Amino acid sequence: MKDRHKKPRRPEAALAPLAPERASAMQEQLARLQAALDAGAEPELLRELVSPEPADPAWDLHLLKELAKIPHAAVPPLLAALFGQSPDKERRKALKRALHVLKTRGVPVLTDLLPREEPKPPPSSEAPAVAARISPVLGNGECFVIMEGPREILGGGSILISRVSDIQGFRECSLFSLSKRRREEFWREFASERIDEFVPVPPAYALRLLEEALALTPDGEPQRDEYLPLRENLWRHLGRPDEAPSLSDLLPPLDPTEPHRAPEDPHNLARKDLFLSWVPGLEEIKPWLEKFEALQNSPLVLTEQQQHMRQEMLVDEAAAALFPPADRPRWGRRLLKMAYFFHLKGKPEEVRAAQAAAHSLLSEEPSPLAGENPFLRELVIYALLMAEKYLKQEKPQAETSSLIFPPWTP
Repeated sequence: MKDRHKKPRRPEAALAPLAPERASAMQEQLARLQAALDAGAEPELLRELVSPEPADPAWDLHLLKELAKIPHAAVPPLLAALFGQSPDKERRKALKRALHVLKTRGVPVLTDLLPREEPKPPPSSEAPAVAARISPVLGNGECFVIMEGPREILGGGSILISRVSDIQGFRECSLFSLSKRRREEFWREFASERIDEFVPVPPAYALRLLEEALALTPDGEPQRDEYLPLRENLWRHLGRPDEAPSLSDLLPPLDPTEPHRAPEDPHNLARKDLFLSWVPGLEEIKPWLEKFEALQNSPLVLTEQQQHMRQEMLVDEAAAALFPPADRPRWGRRLLKMAYFFHLKGKPEEVRAAQAAAHSLLSEEPSPLAGENPFLRELVIYALLMAEKYLKQEKPQAETSSLIFPPWTP
């Protein structure tokens, strides 16, 4: 009998590197975790220091690989708590690999650490569920709504990509049939366009967004004709969109004191990268920057306090002009959608800040004593800062000094 040789094990596929800012964020998490391990922190605190991302498999696989490099007795239970219940095959394989690596390094790993894998049930006659994701809301009111599912639900395709606007309705609506490998390429292409912040949402919520877009789309638009043939099938499998939970049901209740949060909250919220597209552009903000410069160069003698008050008034005037009162409810609804986005990302501080900012924008009769909306003021101030910096770079010889007492000075 011929000798039988075991087939050589295929080498482990290398992980694609994370984007630099994502890799930096992971290293910060790992550094905080290492410090907590050295201090003997409780398991509950350790779990709070590490953030898996269900919508981003690459992040989780990198995280598992990095955690396997920490030879500490508390790491295996932490891995089991974070990923032990994951139904994803790749994550479970990476989890077992990480535990094996730790065990070879002398770290104790209990045999019953992971739940026993139950045998797979027989194929169900019911159609598999649809997975839905959304992007953040841009400053023009647009966002992406993406559904992935079986052909029998999505009308012959495997992925439905829609770009919807809260003003114009459907801007894009396309159905594709993509293989698993091609879907991975598709998400990489999105990330290359810096559209890489997606969160999973209940399919019924995604369907409600599509129906809201349909109601705003004028008759005769080709995107409308792309969606209508899929509508009945989606309703049948995902339920009626008018029965889907509203944002007020999906978001945590807002404490009555939240609309009066500390001033730094809207400041921090408005400066986040996800709100960069909300900031007024150069052409919009430039006239207001010129008014600030005129105030600085005014021949009138003003005290520091008087000049500061005039600048504060100019910021309020700019906010009122750039965000007209008639448009405030729309901006409020966008903020609520962003609050839900942050809720799904597990960022409670941002959730409360966005809800508080939206509350005053949606109020029918804002109080004059309350002043201009703090979040909108911060968007204006941020726009003034960036415009001033840009124009200085364009014409450095014409600039002699910055605004003397800018209201955005810390």
